[in-house]
Amino acid sequence: MIIPRPMYIEKIMTYVNTPFVKILAGVRRCGKSTILKMIIEELKKRGVPEERILLYNFDSLQYEEIKTANLLYNEIKSKLIPGEKTYLFLDEIQEVKSWEKAINSFMTDFDVDIYVTGSNSRLMSSEISTYLTGRYITFRIFPLSFSEYLSFRNEYGHEESSIYSEFARYLRFGGFPAVHLQPYTPEEVYLIVRDIYNSTIFTDIVKRNQIRKIDQLERIVKYAFDNIGRTFSASSISKYLKSENRSIDNETVYNYLSKLESAFILHRCSRYDIQGKELLKTQEKFYMSDPAFRYSTLGYTPDSVSAMLENIVYLELLRRGYDVYIGKIGSFEIDFVATKQENKLYVQITQKIEHDATEEREYGRLLSIADNYPKYVLRTDEFAGGNFKGIKTMHVADFLLSSEY
Repeated sequence: MIIPRPMYIEKIMTYVNTPFVKILAGVRRCGKSTILKMIIEELKKRGVPEERILLYNFDSLQYEEIKTANLLYNEIKSKLIPGEKTYLFLDEIQEVKSWEKAINSFMTDFDVDIYVTGSNSRLMSSEISTYLTGRYITFRIFPLSFSEYLSFRNEYGHEESSIYSEFARYLRFGGFPAVHLQPYTPEEVYLIVRDIYNSTIFTDIVKRNQIRKIDQLERIVKYAFDNIGRTFSASSISKYLKSENRSIDNETVYNYLSKLESAFILHRCSRYDIQGKELLKTQEKFYMSDPAFRYSTLGYTPDSVSAMLENIVYLELLRRGYDVYIGKIGSFEIDFVATKQENKLYVQITQKIEHDATEEREYGRLLSIADNYPKYVLRTDEFAGGNFKGIKTMHVADFLLSSEY
């Protein structure tokens, strides 16, 4: 059964039969392959014959012998129908050596409409920029949003519960589609996610970059996971590892963090000076592509919930096309400043507000921003809804499902 993901399909189908390569990029097992199949079904509904649709998954042993540009070119050429447009779907294209040369040749030599997926942003961007400048469109694919998760749960016949109960489950188990196909136990869920994590680390980082000090890489990953939502630097990681008698220089740490970003395991979030209106180059934060990565590797702890709430809101803003930053105003910090064309919004996230001091901190920082863009305080405890001096208070789950931003 294929559960529709209309947010992506509608965007991608806009570019059908245009002279652009459509690139779907995201962490492994987030649903890219399934989205390709959804696009194929849409094309069939529009009358495209099956023989004019070619699908290759280069993670499969079936195509193990087609791992160079020349072999791929000859394979595709032999399947084309003269005088007819062919639709090419190439899944995990980064497994093909010099794939960008083949794609460039397809576009030059044949009447084709091309869709590719990839799980390594750096590898793909470096190759694309050389051969396909101005002739491609990238679509970022994420694990399931909370809204998509609820659709999954409904389609697979899971017992219904309240939105807030479902959100608590989503917070712990994340959005990888594979973990929501059956009513798995937490242990089973994290076993699946650990497999995704391990295959990503090995295939897209260790193997591709020929990394020998795997233990060193894993310690950096776990440090980053344990400090999600906190500012830290390569220097702080280096000092931490030295305290464990494991020497590593800052440049190597930066290199590892960059590789984790390119494999979509981590997302880097820069700081933005709201008053000075400039991007700051220090004290960045990192967020994960899915909260289940943390819980599957470090285990669940109650004190991690606040960071995971931030993580989920951050990903939702990215899904909706926002550029997201950590806000700085004076000596204070705003959890997120999100911008999209002429739109902007500010978000503060707190698990609960039990004291006046906490309330003053969360609302006061937003009130200090002298503009009229929307401002939100998101929380998970019980509260009296509505606005406070123009600041909207919402449950995190309601914010994720809202269409107002």
